Amino acid sequence: MSGLIGASSSAAAKRAALRAGLDSGRLQRLPGAFSPLVAKAVAEVGFEGVYVSGAALSADLGLPDIGLTTLTEVATRGAQIAGATDLPTLIDADTGFGEPLNAARTVAMLEDAGLAGCHLEDQVNPKRCGHLDGKCVVSTADMVKRLRAAVSARCDPNFIICARTDAAGVEGVSAAIDRAHAYADAGADMIFTEALAEVADFERFRAAVDIPLLANMTEFGKSALLTASQLGAIGYNAVIYPVTTLRLAMFAIEAGLREIDSAGTQSGLLDRMQHRSGLYRLLRYADYNDFDTETYNFTLEETNHGRADH
Repeated sequence: MSGLIGASSSAAAKRAALRAGLDSGRLQRLPGAFSPLVAKAVAEVGFEGVYVSGAALSADLGLPDIGLTTLTEVATRGAQIAGATDLPTLIDADTGFGEPLNAARTVAMLEDAGLAGCHLEDQVNPKRCGHLDGKCVVSTADMVKRLRAAVSARCDPNFIICARTDAAGVEGVSAAIDRAHAYADAGADMIFTEALAEVADFERFRAAVDIPLLANMTEFGKSALLTASQLGAIGYNAVIYPVTTLRLAMFAIEAGLREIDSAGTQSGLLDRMQHRSGLYRLLRYADYNDFDTETYNFTLEETNHGRADH
């Protein structure tokens, strides 16, 4: 039954795997998953981890990414996604949902929910999407307090606490690097360098910062879309593709709905759909059937009176 309903690896094992991956010298690729089913597809293709984007999670709830989601919503959805595969899952924890004490509670809840790590950002609460203009960042001292509270709350030292800095677009890359040093000193395991514009900016961060770095390759944003090979060559340790799967899905959904509306049938869309057999493979229908057969393999015998024995 192990690995059939839920993952076969423990949360602790997944956290250790993420920690080892970041130290391996190989770029860890974490596509965004907005549902457990998408996480299963990420695992099937062979990626190293799963990412839960705050932007995708809020969009899936029909909300903009401006800090409207709650810790309970994020932890609940994160637990569902993290439990769907054996891959480690990193989740977006926004600003920690409040003051430093809230950030501590956020880490405790996310660790209990089975996540392998989270990132906290240095924006003013409530935050906004990192690739929008008009962002505001808290002082370095305030973010250090946020991070120290978060680090103090974790039980498993392998739970990754990543510090995201949005300062590059507000104060400049040099200031963002200075913040990264302070965040590392506060106990951050990794720095998320948000909204860097040029390859040279990524290279500057790598040359200046000693701890693991995470790149955000989101579409239609401020950053050039570097390849995994490019990021690996620069020396980045992890990359997320936060909203890619949601954008792919919504593009297909909108196009399909328009065709059904105009044509009156979905018959012309069949070659653009996941086949029933593909979904069944991903969900392991055959394994469930085998499990049922092995477990419920008894037969009822008739008594002389034609009634089943109890």
